[in-house]
Amino acid sequence: MNDAIHIQDLRVWAHVGVLEQERLHGQWFSLDLTLLVDLQRAASTDNLAATADYSLAVKAVQELATRLRCQTIEHFSEQVFERLEALYGLLPMRVILRKCKAPIPGFAGTVAVERHRRWPEFAERVGS
Repeated sequence: MNDAIHIQDLRVWAHVGVLEQERLHGQWFSLDLTLLVDLQRAASTDNLAATADYSLAVKAVQELATRLRCQTIEHFSEQVFERLEALYGLLPMRVILRKCKAPIPGFAGTVAVERHRRWPEFAERVGS
């Protein structure tokens, strides 16, 4: 499959982190989501029902972020997968989840996890 829907830089405020203050006060996260889907029917018919409505993914992740309380971005990413699979089924998908300001003294960058479900290129790259 050569088609994909990308959602990039979805910003959400979530209560995720190892430190109690991170879970209590929250912080910004940024997500990139990719769904590998066949877009041909939607492209030829202009029918929203023939594609994966990305607005549902945005709303689902935003809602998840408002209620989630956990320690790791890995767990946060797992919850994102569960939401996406509930919406779209078992599509190949990728989630990149960034903590925008990790509370590490002297560190100004971002920390991210990249995770895949049924992602063919990734499986080939790691020899699965």
